[in-house]
Amino acid sequence: MITASLAMLGSVAASLVVGQAAHADTTICEKYGSTTIQGGKYVVMNNVWGSSAPQCINVTNTGFTVTQAGHNNTGGTPAAYPAIYAGCHYANCSSGSGLPLQASNSQFNTVQTSVSMSYPGSGVYDAAYDIWFDPTPRKDGQNTGAEIMVWLNHTGSVQPVGSRVGTANIAGGTWDVWEGNIGWNVISYVRTSPTNSISFAVRSFYDDAVNRGYAQRSWYLTSVQAGFEPWIGGTGLAVNNFSYSIGGVVQSPSPTPTVSPTQGNGGGACRVSYSKNEWQGGFTGNVTVTNTSSSAVNGWNVGFTFPNGQKITGYWSADITQSGSSVTAKNLSYNGSIPAGGNVSFGFQGTWSGSNGNPTGFTLNGTPCSS
Repeated sequence: MITASLAMLGSVAASLVVGQAAHADTTICEKYGSTTIQGGKYVVMNNVWGSSAPQCINVTNTGFTVTQAGHNNTGGTPAAYPAIYAGCHYANCSSGSGLPLQASNSQFNTVQTSVSMSYPGSGVYDAAYDIWFDPTPRKDGQNTGAEIMVWLNHTGSVQPVGSRVGTANIAGGTWDVWEGNIGWNVISYVRTSPTNSISFAVRSFYDDAVNRGYAQRSWYLTSVQAGFEPWIGGTGLAVNNFSYSIGGVVQSPSPTPTVSPTQGNGGGACRVSYSKNEWQGGFTGNVTVTNTSSSAVNGWNVGFTFPNGQKITGYWSADITQSGSSVTAKNLSYNGSIPAGGNVSFGFQGTWSGSNGNPTGFTLNGTPCSS
């Protein structure tokens, strides 16, 4: 069974056709044609690598739509991977992404992304993120570390590389986890209940892959891609909006992220920073707790309070419980130690109504933290 995650192999032997930066809508029909949008912040590629049938995409300032796709791959590989991305793909790099970035770097904890998609009523395809890691800060050629695929939806009998190895609760959803190796590890998260939109910290899925032994902290994030793998048809598939941010600096106008410091409670042996990526009615939050004491913390419990009735709907890198406005986050089995001067991060997804003020009253094991 040759499956979805082979989609990028077809570009190894092909040269990229790079267009000019898109201002008005741009149509791309070249097999490996691409263009940039938003001043080069993102690259949009057609990437027809597994089919001789024509495919065209209409590129807007926030995404793209597949306008023509005559594919009929009834078995084996998908026909293409039309996608939008931040980072580097075969030496074609977007601007301002901060990638490649080592997963052990604290900046990696701040990488966030979101996407909104539309699906046609027919065809066989998957709608998925493709997030690439390499043992080196590679900007060209094939990555050989880990390929994290996040399947939001799929039709027909298509399934990921390898075999199903478990389930995970990440970014407000339940996912079947698949793993295989095709010269690099492919870890696929297939949502058990399809969705057309998602917002998450890239670390949330990578933490799970590392914890399962399929990825390493020393590897480098090289690109964050979102698109489709069509087998049959594909006309009408669309990325309506895509965003990527690092360090609280968003790379898209929609949704609009808001990053501001937390309100600290004065001294203590800990310091907290909080960032959020917000859209109407929903948000993701990332909390980084630094141990400012002279000794390690072994086992942590972080408390805080929401000021406006926000509700957490999903979380990662911590076990989080909520009672009214009070929230408690406890370490997992693999991240319970915070060395002196070190830090730990966790995140969550939630809902809000009216206003979405930053949480306050952060404590570490009962000790108030400063901001």
